[in-house]
Amino acid sequence: MTRRVPDSSAAFADTAAIAGIGATEFTRRGGITDRTEFALLCEAIRKAADDAGISTDEIDGFSSYATERHEPVLVQAALGMPELRWSNMVWGAGGGGSTASVMNAAMAVHAGLCNYVVCYRSLCQGQYERFGQYRPRPTAGSFMAPFGLMSPAQMTALTFRRHMNVHDTPVEALGHIAVTLREYATRNPAALMRKPLSLAEHAASRRIADPFRLYDCCLETDGAAAVIVTSRERARDLRRKPARILAAAQASGDRWGLGPMGSHNMPIETYHSINARETGRILFGMAGMSPSDLDVAQIYDAFTGVLLMGLEDYGICEPGGAAEFVMSGGLGPEGKLPTNTAGGLLSEGYLQGFNLILEGVRQIRGDSTSQVADAETCLVTSGGGQAHKSAMILAV
Repeated sequence: MTRRVPDSSAAFADTAAIAGIGATEFTRRGGITDRTEFALLCEAIRKAADDAGISTDEIDGFSSYATERHEPVLVQAALGMPELRWSNMVWGAGGGGSTASVMNAAMAVHAGLCNYVVCYRSLCQGQYERFGQYRPRPTAGSFMAPFGLMSPAQMTALTFRRHMNVHDTPVEALGHIAVTLREYATRNPAALMRKPLSLAEHAASRRIADPFRLYDCCLETDGAAAVIVTSRERARDLRRKPARILAAAQASGDRWGLGPMGSHNMPIETYHSINARETGRILFGMAGMSPSDLDVAQIYDAFTGVLLMGLEDYGICEPGGAAEFVMSGGLGPEGKLPTNTAGGLLSEGYLQGFNLILEGVRQIRGDSTSQVADAETCLVTSGGGQAHKSAMILAV
Protein backbone atom coordinates (compact mmCIF):
# COMPACT_ATOMS: atom_id res chain seq x y z
CA MET A 1 0.00 0.00 0.00
CA THR A 2 1.25 3.48 -0.90
CA ARG A 3 0.29 5.88 1.85
CA ARG A 4 -0.12 9.55 1.07
CA VAL A 5 0.92 12.37 3.39
CA PRO A 6 -1.64 12.56 6.21
CA ASP A 7 -4.05 15.51 6.13
CA SER A 8 -4.20 15.80 9.91
CA SER A 9 -1.69 17.16 12.39
CA ALA A 10 -3.06 15.03 15.23
CA ALA A 11 0.08 14.41 17.27
CA PHE A 12 -1.16 11.20 18.88
CA ALA A 13 -1.72 9.39 15.56
CA ASP A 14 0.41 6.24 15.20
CA THR A 15 2.14 6.73 18.56
CA ALA A 16 0.25 4.11 20.59
CA ALA A 17 -0.74 0.48 20.20
CA ILE A 18 -3.08 -2.12 21.64
CA ALA A 19 -0.80 -4.59 23.39
CA GLY A 20 -3.25 -6.93 25.10
CA ILE A 21 -6.87 -8.07 24.83
CA GLY A 22 -9.11 -10.00 27.20
CA ALA A 23 -12.71 -11.14 27.38
CA THR A 24 -14.97 -13.29 29.50
CA GLU A 25 -17.36 -15.83 28.10
CA PHE A 26 -20.36 -14.40 26.27
CA THR A 27 -23.85 -15.66 27.10
CA ARG A 28 -27.37 -14.71 26.19
CA ARG A 29 -28.97 -12.02 28.32
CA GLY A 30 -29.41 -13.43 31.82
CA GLY A 31 -27.01 -16.31 31.22
CA ILE A 32 -24.39 -15.28 33.80
CA THR A 33 -25.69 -15.61 37.35
CA ASP A 34 -22.63 -16.84 39.29
CA ARG A 35 -20.63 -13.58 38.94
CA THR A 36 -21.51 -9.93 39.10
CA GLU A 37 -21.01 -7.56 36.21
CA PHE A 38 -18.15 -6.01 38.22
CA ALA A 39 -16.48 -9.39 38.72
CA LEU A 40 -16.69 -10.01 34.97
CA LEU A 41 -14.95 -6.70 34.35
CA CYS A 42 -12.08 -7.60 36.68
CA GLU A 43 -11.74 -10.96 34.94
CA ALA A 44 -11.52 -9.32 31.50
CA ILE A 45 -8.89 -6.82 32.70
CA ARG A 46 -6.75 -9.56 34.24
CA LYS A 47 -6.90 -11.50 30.98
CA ALA A 48 -5.93 -8.44 28.93
CA ALA A 49 -2.97 -7.72 31.21
CA ASP A 50 -1.83 -11.35 31.04
CA ASP A 51 -2.20 -11.32 27.26
CA ALA A 52 0.10 -8.28 27.12
CA GLY A 53 2.55 -9.82 29.57
CA ILE A 54 2.20 -7.14 32.24
CA SER A 55 0.96 -7.14 35.81
CA THR A 56 -2.27 -5.39 36.67
CA ASP A 57 -0.07 -3.36 39.05
CA GLU A 58 1.40 -1.62 36.01
CA ILE A 59 -1.96 -0.30 34.78
CA ASP A 60 -2.24 3.38 35.67
CA GLY A 61 -5.00 4.66 33.38
CA PHE A 62 -8.65 3.83 32.65
CA SER A 63 -10.95 4.67 29.75
CA SER A 64 -14.53 3.68 28.95
CA TYR A 65 -17.80 4.88 27.41
CA ALA A 66 -21.59 4.43 27.34
CA THR A 67 -21.99 5.37 31.01
CA GLU A 68 -20.08 2.25 32.08
CA ARG A 69 -21.21 1.51 35.63
CA HIS A 70 -17.90 0.58 37.24
CA GLU A 71 -15.74 3.49 38.28
CA PRO A 72 -11.95 3.29 37.88
CA VAL A 73 -11.25 3.94 41.56
CA LEU A 74 -13.30 0.86 42.47
CA VAL A 75 -11.56 -1.24 39.82
CA GLN A 76 -8.24 0.02 41.11
CA ALA A 77 -9.10 -1.06 44.66
CA ALA A 78 -10.47 -4.44 43.59
CA LEU A 79 -7.39 -5.35 41.54
CA GLY A 80 -4.89 -3.83 43.96
CA MET A 81 -3.45 -1.35 41.47
CA PRO A 82 -1.10 0.95 43.41
CA GLU A 83 -1.53 4.09 41.31
CA LEU A 84 -4.26 5.73 39.26
CA ARG A 85 -2.87 8.56 37.14
CA TRP A 86 -5.68 9.13 34.63
CA SER A 87 -9.30 8.16 33.97
CA ASN A 88 -11.77 9.15 31.29
CA MET A 89 -15.29 8.46 30.01
CA VAL A 90 -16.57 9.24 26.51
CA TRP A 91 -19.56 11.53 26.94
CA GLY A 92 -22.85 9.94 25.86
CA ALA A 93 -22.76 8.28 22.45
CA GLY A 94 -23.72 4.75 23.58
CA GLY A 95 -22.02 2.27 21.27
CA GLY A 96 -20.63 5.20 19.31
CA GLY A 97 -17.98 5.67 21.97
CA SER A 98 -16.19 2.31 22.00
CA THR A 99 -13.30 3.17 19.65
CA ALA A 100 -13.32 6.72 21.05
CA SER A 101 -12.37 5.23 24.43
CA VAL A 102 -9.28 3.74 22.76
CA MET A 103 -8.57 7.06 21.06
CA ASN A 104 -8.66 8.82 24.43
CA ALA A 105 -6.29 6.21 25.86
CA ALA A 106 -3.87 6.75 22.96
CA MET A 107 -3.91 10.50 23.58
CA ALA A 108 -3.23 10.00 27.30
CA VAL A 109 -0.29 7.70 26.57
CA HIS A 110 1.08 10.12 23.98
CA ALA A 111 0.81 12.99 26.48
CA GLY A 112 2.82 11.05 29.04
CA LEU A 113 0.00 11.00 31.58
CA CYS A 114 0.24 7.25 32.05
CA ASN A 115 2.02 4.17 30.74
CA TYR A 116 -0.67 1.49 30.43
CA VAL A 117 -4.34 2.37 29.96
CA VAL A 118 -7.04 -0.26 30.17
CA CYS A 119 -10.14 0.39 28.07
CA TYR A 120 -13.13 -1.68 29.06
CA ARG A 121 -16.84 -2.44 28.85
CA SER A 122 -18.77 -4.80 31.09
CA LEU A 123 -22.40 -5.51 30.32
CA CYS A 124 -24.87 -7.85 32.00
CA GLN A 125 -28.28 -7.11 30.62
CA GLY A 126 -29.67 -9.96 32.69
CA GLN A 127 -28.52 -8.28 35.90
CA TYR A 128 -29.44 -4.72 34.93
CA GLU A 129 -31.52 -3.10 32.20
CA ARG A 130 -32.40 -4.62 28.85
CA PHE A 131 -31.21 -2.25 26.12
CA GLY A 132 -33.76 -3.33 23.52
CA GLN A 133 -36.70 -2.66 25.84
CA TYR A 134 -38.32 0.73 26.40
CA ARG A 135 -37.43 2.53 29.60
CA PRO A 136 -38.09 6.16 30.56
CA ARG A 137 -35.19 8.53 29.99
CA PRO A 138 -34.95 12.22 30.90
CA THR A 139 -34.04 12.99 27.28
CA ALA A 140 -33.73 11.10 24.01
CA GLY A 141 -36.30 8.31 23.71
CA SER A 142 -38.82 9.92 26.05
CA PHE A 143 -39.55 12.54 23.38
CA MET A 144 -40.39 9.84 20.83
CA ALA A 145 -42.28 7.32 22.97
CA PRO A 146 -45.60 9.19 22.67
CA PHE A 147 -45.38 8.65 18.92
CA GLY A 148 -44.80 4.90 19.21
CA LEU A 149 -41.01 4.69 18.92
CA MET A 150 -40.15 2.42 21.83
CA SER A 151 -37.03 0.49 20.78
CA PRO A 152 -33.73 1.06 18.94
CA ALA A 153 -34.93 -1.28 16.19
CA GLN A 154 -37.94 0.93 15.48
CA MET A 155 -35.89 4.11 15.63
CA THR A 156 -33.14 2.90 13.31
CA ALA A 157 -35.51 1.17 10.91
CA LEU A 158 -36.85 4.57 9.88
CA THR A 159 -33.45 5.78 8.67
CA PHE A 160 -32.87 2.62 6.67
CA ARG A 161 -36.38 2.74 5.20
CA ARG A 162 -35.44 6.21 3.92
CA HIS A 163 -32.28 4.70 2.40
CA MET A 164 -34.44 2.15 0.60
CA ASN A 165 -36.61 4.96 -0.74
CA VAL A 166 -33.73 7.15 -1.92
CA HIS A 167 -31.59 4.42 -3.47
CA ASP A 168 -34.18 1.78 -4.30
CA THR A 169 -32.26 -0.51 -1.93
CA PRO A 170 -33.46 -4.13 -2.15
CA VAL A 171 -34.47 -5.48 1.24
CA GLU A 172 -32.81 -8.79 0.30
CA ALA A 173 -29.43 -7.15 0.91
CA LEU A 174 -30.08 -7.37 4.64
CA GLY A 175 -30.28 -11.14 4.50
CA HIS A 176 -26.90 -11.37 2.78
CA ILE A 177 -25.33 -9.38 5.63
CA ALA A 178 -26.87 -11.56 8.33
CA VAL A 179 -25.94 -14.81 6.58
CA THR A 180 -22.35 -13.73 5.89
CA LEU A 181 -21.71 -12.70 9.49
CA ARG A 182 -23.26 -15.93 10.74
CA GLU A 183 -20.88 -17.86 8.49
CA TYR A 184 -17.96 -16.18 10.26
CA ALA A 185 -19.49 -16.96 13.66
CA THR A 186 -19.70 -20.67 12.90
CA ARG A 187 -15.87 -20.73 12.99
CA ASN A 188 -15.62 -18.77 16.24
CA PRO A 189 -15.91 -20.89 19.41
CA ALA A 190 -16.68 -17.77 21.48
CA ALA A 191 -19.64 -16.73 19.32
CA LEU A 192 -23.15 -17.15 20.67
CA MET A 193 -24.74 -17.96 17.32
CA ARG A 194 -22.84 -20.79 15.64
CA LYS A 195 -25.67 -22.50 13.78
CA PRO A 196 -25.55 -21.72 10.05
CA LEU A 197 -28.20 -19.32 8.77
CA SER A 198 -29.73 -19.40 5.28
CA LEU A 199 -31.29 -16.62 3.28
CA ALA A 200 -34.62 -18.46 3.43
CA GLU A 201 -34.45 -18.67 7.23
CA HIS A 202 -33.66 -14.99 7.42
CA ALA A 203 -36.59 -14.08 5.16
CA ALA A 204 -38.97 -16.28 7.18
CA SER A 205 -38.00 -14.91 10.59
CA ARG A 206 -40.50 -12.72 12.41
CA ARG A 207 -40.61 -9.02 11.65
CA ILE A 208 -39.34 -6.75 14.43
CA ALA A 209 -39.59 -3.27 12.87
CA ASP A 210 -40.12 -2.99 9.14
CA PRO A 211 -37.91 -3.76 7.27
CA PHE A 212 -35.88 -5.40 10.07
CA ARG A 213 -36.57 -9.03 10.94
CA LEU A 214 -35.28 -11.07 13.86
CA TYR A 215 -31.88 -11.84 12.34
CA ASP A 216 -31.37 -8.20 11.37
CA CYS A 217 -31.09 -7.28 15.06
CA CYS A 218 -28.08 -7.63 17.34
CA LEU A 219 -27.84 -10.03 20.24
CA GLU A 220 -28.52 -9.25 23.90
CA THR A 221 -25.43 -10.38 25.75
CA ASP A 222 -23.82 -10.79 29.17
CA GLY A 223 -20.02 -10.44 29.19
CA ALA A 224 -17.03 -8.14 29.50
CA ALA A 225 -13.97 -7.22 27.46
CA ALA A 226 -10.85 -5.07 27.87
CA VAL A 227 -7.78 -3.94 25.96
CA ILE A 228 -4.40 -2.56 27.08
CA VAL A 229 -3.15 0.58 25.31
CA THR A 230 0.46 1.70 25.62
CA SER A 231 3.13 3.42 23.54
CA ARG A 232 4.45 1.72 20.42
CA GLU A 233 7.90 1.58 22.02
CA ARG A 234 6.70 -0.27 25.13
CA ALA A 235 4.44 -2.51 23.08
CA ARG A 236 7.38 -3.83 21.05
CA ASP A 237 8.86 -5.41 24.18
CA LEU A 238 5.69 -7.10 25.41
CA ARG A 239 4.38 -10.63 24.98
CA ARG A 240 2.11 -10.29 21.95
CA LYS A 241 2.35 -8.66 18.54
CA PRO A 242 0.93 -5.14 18.99
CA ALA A 243 -1.76 -3.52 16.86
CA ARG A 244 -0.73 0.05 16.03
CA ILE A 245 -3.43 2.69 16.41
CA LEU A 246 -2.67 4.28 13.07
CA ALA A 247 -5.53 6.79 13.29
CA ALA A 248 -8.65 7.43 15.37
CA ALA A 249 -11.45 9.97 15.19
CA GLN A 250 -14.84 10.89 16.59
CA ALA A 251 -17.37 13.31 15.15
CA SER A 252 -21.01 14.16 14.51
CA GLY A 253 -22.48 15.82 11.45
CA ASP A 254 -24.42 19.04 11.08
CA ARG A 255 -27.72 19.25 13.01
CA TRP A 256 -27.83 15.60 14.00
CA GLY A 257 -28.41 16.23 17.71
CA LEU A 258 -29.16 12.84 19.28
CA GLY A 259 -29.94 11.26 15.93
CA PRO A 260 -32.58 8.54 15.46
CA MET A 261 -32.25 7.51 19.11
CA GLY A 262 -33.45 10.90 20.28
CA SER A 263 -34.95 13.25 17.74
CA HIS A 264 -35.37 12.30 14.04
CA ASN A 265 -34.82 15.97 13.24
CA MET A 266 -31.70 15.31 11.19
CA PRO A 267 -31.28 17.02 7.78
CA ILE A 268 -33.14 15.15 5.07
CA GLU A 269 -29.96 15.07 2.97
CA THR A 270 -28.18 12.87 5.54
CA TYR A 271 -31.14 11.21 7.26
CA HIS A 272 -30.56 7.96 5.34
CA SER A 273 -27.09 7.45 6.84
CA ILE A 274 -25.41 6.65 10.15
CA ASN A 275 -23.86 10.14 10.41
CA ALA A 276 -20.30 8.84 10.00
CA ARG A 277 -19.19 10.77 6.92
CA GLU A 278 -17.30 13.37 8.95
CA THR A 279 -15.69 10.68 11.09
CA GLY A 280 -14.53 8.83 7.99
CA ARG A 281 -13.15 11.94 6.36
CA ILE A 282 -11.11 12.83 9.45
CA LEU A 283 -10.00 9.24 9.99
CA PHE A 284 -8.68 8.48 6.52
CA GLY A 285 -7.10 11.92 6.28
CA MET A 286 -5.25 11.28 9.53
CA ALA A 287 -4.08 7.86 8.33
CA GLY A 288 -3.02 9.14 4.92
CA MET A 289 -4.92 6.38 3.15
CA SER A 290 -8.20 5.70 1.39
CA PRO A 291 -10.92 3.12 2.08
CA SER A 292 -9.67 1.04 -0.86
CA ASP A 293 -6.42 0.46 1.06
CA LEU A 294 -8.19 -1.49 3.83
CA ASP A 295 -7.60 -5.22 4.15
CA VAL A 296 -10.37 -6.07 6.64
CA ALA A 297 -13.05 -4.24 8.63
CA GLN A 298 -15.14 -4.50 11.78
CA ILE A 299 -18.18 -2.29 11.19
CA TYR A 300 -20.77 -1.64 13.88
CA ASP A 301 -23.74 -3.87 13.16
CA ALA A 302 -26.40 -3.40 15.81
CA PHE A 303 -28.72 -3.82 12.82
CA THR A 304 -27.96 -5.07 9.32
CA GLY A 305 -29.14 -1.76 7.85
CA VAL A 306 -26.68 0.13 10.02
CA LEU A 307 -23.77 -1.86 8.58
CA LEU A 308 -25.01 -1.30 5.03
CA MET A 309 -25.28 2.47 5.51
CA GLY A 310 -21.89 2.45 7.24
CA LEU A 311 -20.25 1.01 4.13
CA GLU A 312 -21.35 4.11 2.26
CA ASP A 313 -20.63 6.65 5.00
CA TYR A 314 -17.03 5.46 5.35
CA GLY A 315 -16.49 5.58 1.59
CA ILE A 316 -16.11 1.85 1.08
CA CYS A 317 -19.04 1.97 -1.33
CA GLU A 318 -20.52 4.81 -3.35
CA PRO A 319 -23.91 6.16 -2.16
CA GLY A 320 -26.49 3.56 -3.09
CA GLY A 321 -23.83 0.98 -3.95
CA ALA A 322 -23.62 -0.98 -0.70
CA ALA A 323 -26.52 -3.34 -1.48
CA GLU A 324 -24.86 -4.67 -4.63
CA PHE A 325 -21.57 -4.91 -2.73
CA VAL A 326 -22.97 -7.15 0.03
CA MET A 327 -25.15 -9.20 -2.32
CA SER A 328 -22.13 -10.00 -4.49
CA GLY A 329 -20.19 -11.35 -1.49
CA GLY A 330 -18.11 -8.27 -0.75
CA LEU A 331 -18.17 -8.86 3.02
CA GLY A 332 -17.31 -12.56 2.87
CA PRO A 333 -14.01 -14.41 3.31
CA GLU A 334 -13.23 -14.13 -0.39
CA GLY A 335 -14.81 -10.71 -0.80
CA LYS A 336 -13.31 -7.32 -1.47
CA LEU A 337 -13.45 -6.36 2.23
CA PRO A 338 -14.01 -9.21 4.72
CA THR A 339 -16.07 -7.66 7.50
CA ASN A 340 -16.99 -8.59 11.09
CA THR A 341 -14.95 -11.74 10.87
CA ALA A 342 -15.84 -13.02 14.36
CA GLY A 343 -19.57 -12.72 13.70
CA GLY A 344 -20.08 -9.14 14.84
CA LEU A 345 -22.82 -7.88 17.12
CA LEU A 346 -25.34 -9.91 15.14
CA SER A 347 -23.78 -13.33 15.77
CA GLU A 348 -20.77 -13.18 18.12
CA GLY A 349 -22.11 -11.02 20.96
CA TYR A 350 -23.19 -7.52 21.85
CA LEU A 351 -20.93 -5.46 24.11
CA GLN A 352 -21.90 -2.12 22.56
CA GLY A 353 -19.26 -2.64 19.92
CA PHE A 354 -16.27 -3.42 22.11
CA ASN A 355 -15.90 -6.99 20.84
CA LEU A 356 -15.28 -5.55 17.36
CA ILE A 357 -12.10 -3.97 18.72
CA LEU A 358 -10.82 -7.32 19.96
CA GLU A 359 -11.43 -8.94 16.58
CA GLY A 360 -9.64 -6.07 14.87
CA VAL A 361 -6.59 -6.77 17.02
CA ARG A 362 -6.77 -10.49 16.28
CA GLN A 363 -6.78 -9.79 12.55
CA ILE A 364 -3.65 -7.62 12.87
CA ARG A 365 -1.95 -10.29 14.97
CA GLY A 366 -2.89 -12.99 12.50
CA ASP A 367 -4.84 -15.24 14.88
CA SER A 368 -8.50 -14.68 14.02
CA THR A 369 -10.72 -17.73 13.56
CA SER A 370 -11.45 -16.30 10.09
CA GLN A 371 -8.05 -14.81 9.41
CA VAL A 372 -7.62 -12.62 6.34
CA ALA A 373 -4.33 -13.49 4.66
CA ASP A 374 -1.62 -10.83 4.99
CA ALA A 375 -3.96 -8.36 6.69
CA GLU A 376 -2.05 -5.15 7.44
CA THR A 377 -4.86 -2.65 8.09
CA CYS A 378 -8.23 -3.01 9.82
CA LEU A 379 -11.01 -0.45 10.14
CA VAL A 380 -13.02 -0.62 13.39
CA THR A 381 -16.12 1.56 13.66
CA SER A 382 -18.45 2.41 16.53
CA GLY A 383 -22.08 3.44 16.68
CA GLY A 384 -25.31 2.92 14.80
CA GLY A 385 -28.37 4.70 16.18
CA GLN A 386 -26.70 7.37 18.27
CA ALA A 387 -25.54 10.50 16.44
CA HIS A 388 -22.00 10.45 17.88
CA LYS A 389 -19.67 8.17 15.91
CA SER A 390 -16.06 7.09 16.34
CA ALA A 391 -13.67 4.84 14.45
CA MET A 392 -10.04 3.83 14.25
CA ILE A 393 -7.63 2.11 11.87
CA LEU A 394 -5.35 -0.57 13.29
CA ALA A 395 -2.17 -1.60 11.51
CA VAL A 396 0.70 -4.06 11.81
